[in-house]
Amino acid sequence: MPSFSIQNFGCRVNQAEAFSWAEEFELSGLRLEEDPARADLVVVNTCTLTAGADRDVRKFIRRISRLNPGARLIIAGCSVDGGTLRTENLALDTLLLPNAAKAQLPSRVLTRLKTREVAAAKPLRSRALLKAQDGCDLRCTFCIIPSVRGPSRSFGRKELLARARRLIARGFREIVLCGIHLSSYGLDLDPKDTLAGLLEDLVEVEGLGSLRLSSLDPRYLDDRLSDLITGSPSICPHFHLSLQHASDRVLKLMGRGSNVAGYERILGRLRERSPEAGLGADIIVGFPGEEEEDFERLRDFVTQAPLDYLHVFAYSPRPGTPAAAWPQVGDGEKRRRSALLRTIAEDKRRAFRERFMGRELKGIVVRRDALGSEVLTSNYIDVRVPSCSGGPGGEVKVRITRVESELTGGEEAV
Repeated sequence: MPSFSIQNFGCRVNQAEAFSWAEEFELSGLRLEEDPARADLVVVNTCTLTAGADRDVRKFIRRISRLNPGARLIIAGCSVDGGTLRTENLALDTLLLPNAAKAQLPSRVLTRLKTREVAAAKPLRSRALLKAQDGCDLRCTFCIIPSVRGPSRSFGRKELLARARRLIARGFREIVLCGIHLSSYGLDLDPKDTLAGLLEDLVEVEGLGSLRLSSLDPRYLDDRLSDLITGSPSICPHFHLSLQHASDRVLKLMGRGSNVAGYERILGRLRERSPEAGLGADIIVGFPGEEEEDFERLRDFVTQAPLDYLHVFAYSPRPGTPAAAWPQVGDGEKRRRSALLRTIAEDKRRAFRERFMGRELKGIVVRRDALGSEVLTSNYIDVRVPSCSGGPGGEVKVRITRVESELTGGEEAV
């Protein structure tokens, strides 16, 4: 039985695509191999969002080509579209697939392997990933994604509901709904649909344990959607927003079409309606034109805002984007500003976890090993417990008993 391994880089949508590929491979008789150095087939789902992502992709491909020269290599996604791959040293039989051909990946691989055995697939993950949308119609001045992913394309509501039912039938208790620009779900369909409309149907699917949302664009977070995601007991109280900055001047340079006053209103409403939710944000530091005054506004905002964690990125110029041609902030200054924000982020993350000391929280068992189990709570806290009655994917309740800088410890609440 041929074996396969999938290496993911980048966003939650890439994870959802890999989840779907693995499901089809296993149903067709292939065996999952966790170690890509031992697999017959290695799929690399790439990311070109930052220069660092490009380096990570190239480093992995070089390493796996050295450690497993006999493996069939399939490289797919944004690095193929973006032209950032170095193909001169790749094996002649390497298969390169752009984003537009990703849907064909399983069939093209299986046709070449000439295997279509039917097997009972075991879940690759503890949580299911449901891709609702791909691409983006917006043109933020820093972002290469619309160029490599294309325009926004949504899957129909009926198709997504049917897919959700199949995932639940396979035993998944948590479904993560994701998209490149999830907040614009349905606006490209005829007739048009909305994310709120999709969610209203998804939370009613029989057998659903919980539904977690990937990144949300605050520009689309109107009162209807905000009230729905904070009011439904089926939707995890974990909301991640693509804020990017907190200086109106920099937001304008970014082409974001948003402002700090709007961010404050949205975050305040989410916190008021869901006091125990984990609220997070993406932040870009060192964007071209970011002056010290802009950074101070950003630092003051993230310090005072009801945010529980931050994903801080030092700006990385991407070829072909407007911002790449503008005068750049120095690398040393970007590192300094990033370090300051990451210190704030660490303090906020720890304070959030400490709020729940001694409290019982619902969660999903993510993995189990010789040291115990890792549980992800509904509000996005990773808790390490020494023993747990549930296996990966099972729903449990945990009580947090200690909080350290990198570790949250707990016990199963019986």
